[in-house]
Amino acid sequence: MNQEKQTEYKNVFQFKIMLREIKPLIWRRILVPETYSFWDLHVAIQNAMGWTDSHLHEFEIINPDTKVIDRISFDLEKDANVLSGLERKLVYYFSDKNTVSVYLYDFGDGWEHEIVLEKILPRLPEKKYPQIVDGKRACPPENCGGPPGYRQFVKIMKNKKHSDYKAMRNWYGGVYDPDAWKPIQVYFDDPQLRYKEIFEDNVEAS
Repeated sequence: MNQEKQTEYKNVFQFKIMLREIKPLIWRRILVPETYSFWDLHVAIQNAMGWTDSHLHEFEIINPDTKVIDRISFDLEKDANVLSGLERKLVYYFSDKNTVSVYLYDFGDGWEHEIVLEKILPRLPEKKYPQIVDGKRACPPENCGGPPGYRQFVKIMKNKKHSDYKAMRNWYGGVYDPDAWKPIQVYFDDPQLRYKEIFEDNVEAS
């Protein structure tokens, strides 16, 4: 799980993250170190998209050796078929011949993201990674009911005369603009600190 220093890798992976079942498309493009684990990528996706990491997640990707789909997550106690995202590295799975993964966030709402490796680029020493490159449209609110609930939410929030507008605005906590997103809004957390805050601190407090 240790995050490698900037000097310990030569390349970065350029990923495009696309939220399925939503039109117009909500997407992000990021650059991450080739040394990243799937846990590290999970944190980068959460930050880039704008999610709050309040729910379980899982990656599905073809294993290049076995040719079957591996499920990679963190909640290993409930399913022995799930592999540890802390231990699985991106470089083992992703290549120019194996470019696509599915990232599921919030098993209740069922947000499916298509993760595509677009390029493998040389690391620029003067740049800090991970890095947001581009994207479009705001992240859906947490717990809004997945794609169907999101579509209804946007419809209501666009119509101030809708009977549910006030209640929905109060639930969300303000006005929602589905097109209001800028790269400057993205701040990347340290995956190690995120792990400590979510898991180790909770164990110590219990």
